[in-house]
Amino acid sequence: MLRIEVNGKDREVSDGHTVAGLLEDLELDGRLVVVELNRQIIRRTEIAEVALRDGDRIEIVHFVGGG
Repeated sequence: MLRIEVNGKDREVSDGHTVAGLLEDLELDGRLVVVELNRQIIRRTEIAEVALRDGDRIEIVHFVGGG
């Protein structure tokens, strides 16, 4: 198991988990969020390829519409 931090909260995920897998676990659509991993924004085209590591810090920002 890996220990990561998501939006300031500790979380455990299995080894080999990707950013895409994390978004799926959180029931989030990768097209509607921006993911920052250790202070670097992850491109949507790379979300499925980026593996999580123990101690990673992830910030997920949701787009909010309105007017």
